[in-house]
Amino acid sequence: MAPKIIDLYSGIGGLGLSAARSGFELALSVDNDPILSKVHEVNFPRCPHFQSDVSNLTGSTLLAKARVNGNGLAGLIGGSPCQGFSRAGKRDKSDVRNLLFVHFFRLVSEALPRFFLAENVQGILDTQNKELVTTALSLVRQNYEVLDPFELNAADFGAATNRKRVFFFGYLRENGKEISLADFQTGTWKSTTTVELALSGLPQKLKGTWTTDKAGWRTLRTKRKGKFWSKIYSEVPTDIGDPATIKKLVDDWSVSGCIATRHSETVVERFETVPEGGTDAVSRMPRLERNGLCPTLRAGTGKDKGSYQALRPIHFSEHRVITPREAARLQGFPDWFRFHKTKWHSFRGIGNSVSPFVGEAVLKIIVRKLELS
Repeated sequence: MAPKIIDLYSGIGGLGLSAARSGFELALSVDNDPILSKVHEVNFPRCPHFQSDVSNLTGSTLLAKARVNGNGLAGLIGGSPCQGFSRAGKRDKSDVRNLLFVHFFRLVSEALPRFFLAENVQGILDTQNKELVTTALSLVRQNYEVLDPFELNAADFGAATNRKRVFFFGYLRENGKEISLADFQTGTWKSTTTVELALSGLPQKLKGTWTTDKAGWRTLRTKRKGKFWSKIYSEVPTDIGDPATIKKLVDDWSVSGCIATRHSETVVERFETVPEGGTDAVSRMPRLERNGLCPTLRAGTGKDKGSYQALRPIHFSEHRVITPREAARLQGFPDWFRFHKTKWHSFRGIGNSVSPFVGEAVLKIIVRKLELS
């Protein structure tokens, strides 16, 4: 029987996909965002979903919703909202969302899973957040062996993005197993996946009529082989994925999300002057480098925070911003993964997610070292 896991702040399922590919059963997904939760439901149709504010939950509620007892829960995973910690944002210590990080550890202390794994931005380790992090970790130190926070870059694990994130990990002492920080460096890839490689096969010349979800379905131009492409085209865990979307990829080599953005002539002319690796002076959008890595993709905000759309990188050779499917490729999501029908919510979901490449690497190490399978 697969070890069961609960995913808090699940979003569209970056960590959830990582867990499923690592051999876990998703016993419960929890998120307070109705739109991203619906996207998660499409990709994880057999997983129970619970839309709720995590701060209002208890460990016993989680276990009841997941239909597991304390001994049956292998792990609690999640990446709480990072906006209040991000060095690219306002870094507001009073942002109420910051406390959701503490609530994650409170729920760990109440549900007592065999391990926990939390993820957040690098800024969470800045001095101004030290007290909050100390408070959070103090809730679990009595029962758990807690490793020092460690940083991993998705690029080191096969994704075509320079996305560094901090992980917090601990495991019950009664397990009798040991995991060290060095163990989490063992899954790195020997080669780098460049932007141009990651976007191979996707249409580069987009038509101005490809602005809807329906029109965004396009046929891949090439099919490649190798470790990266196995994760992009296949490796579909049991009971994961939208059957219709998977069938289109298998039968017709068709993918969703190739949705174009209409730019004015003035914007196109401006983009034409931006070299690879440069930045548009007006929009501050960076142009991708074909032989480099994508900078960290931003998420933008939901309606509750002003509905701001994230800056989208400019394609390395075309004078346009990238599509949701191109963003998904750069982040490490497979072609059979479905996103929201709009560009705005697609980029919100992708930008808020853990790269499945790094998440899977971390969780497979945990499975092996704790002998959970």
